[in-house]
Amino acid sequence: MLKGTKLYSIFTGTCPVCQNESMYTSSNMYNPKKTQEMHERCSHCNTKYKIEPSFFYGSMYVSYGVGIAIAMAIFVIAYFVLDMSRWNIFWFITLVSVVSLPVVIRISRNIWINIFMDYDKEKARKS
Repeated sequence: MLKGTKLYSIFTGTCPVCQNESMYTSSNMYNPKKTQEMHERCSHCNTKYKIEPSFFYGSMYVSYGVGIAIAMAIFVIAYFVLDMSRWNIFWFITLVSVVSLPVVIRISRNIWINIFMDYDKEKARKS
């Protein structure tokens, strides 16, 4: 349903151009050695993921926003829904932030590369 949109590529971690292959070498993002390990190129459409040296340093700015969004969502849920104390909210946000770090890293990289690349129907159809 969402295939062909940037959201599909962001949430699945697939090639932003053809969306036929994962950009990452490992599907387990909780393996610290493999969280950021990516293929150099898409085997389907030959798109080079690392456009220039240090390309993904820009994703650090995106990760800040994603992390703040998660922390704010946790705060709203903890304060208004769960009626937790401020001290418990602090520890809850800290715990969720640490546990979700690999997810934030990958989502941020996916958002960053999708800013610079667009879906191409022709390349997606190639076999």
